Amino acid sequence: MAETAGEAAQRSVWLEGKARRRGRGGGGQPSGLDRERITEVTVRLLDAEGLAKFSMRRLAAELNVTAMSVYWYVDTKDDLLELALDAAFGELSLPDLDADEDWREQLRALARSYRTLLVHHPWLSPLAGTFLNVGPNNLAFSRAVQHVIRRTGLPTRGLAAAVSSVFQFVYGFGTIEGHFIARCTAVGMTPDEYFQHAMSAVIRAPQAADVVRESEDIVAARGGGTVEEMWERDFDFALDLLIAGIEAMAERG
Repeated sequence: MAETAGEAAQRSVWLEGKARRRGRGGGGQPSGLDRERITEVTVRLLDAEGLAKFSMRRLAAELNVTAMSVYWYVDTKDDLLELALDAAFGELSLPDLDADEDWREQLRALARSYRTLLVHHPWLSPLAGTFLNVGPNNLAFSRAVQHVIRRTGLPTRGLAAAVSSVFQFVYGFGTIEGHFIARCTAVGMTPDEYFQHAMSAVIRAPQAADVVRESEDIVAARGGGTVEEMWERDFDFALDLLIAGIEAMAERG
């Protein structure tokens, strides 16, 4: 029977009681294997080969077991991907919520940590938009973000929008940066080499010439001798803009 929209919206390994399972028990359960190891290897494979190439058969080969052995610990590939997603969120550096630290610095730290996560795991951004993402590590991140945003002085009606403005920006920035780096790696170039080749092609393209010419002053003022330096300057300045906007809106009440 076809799955209803309501059923699809509620489906999650974290909501169905399957995330706590350690194996089904009974004879035939493979030795030397557990949920944590399977999830760890899944993350490693996704980092190395990407989401499109990931399969339960490929995972089983990496674990040196049969594909059916993996199903002692997870019911579906989606369950495993959702577990891997939350495991990656466990890498985030969260602030001490009891510390007497300025909210601006805590917000910058959370934003930078989230950007690093997205860059290091390019497969994470599509999964974050696919699953409900209510595992313990993501909930801890969400709680930290909410705690910091509440300290900005914004009215309650603006808190959700403030979270969106900062972390949807970070999501987009980190996703593009991560995919760019992955593309460079795939063709065997450094980001600087790839950028120079791409810009050379764009400059020669007649349909792009006017746009390039009109943006010369912006590119010159951007600064940075490498792609990484340009990204850092852009990210920090954009984040400062968002924080300044939060301050201004908080003052307006």
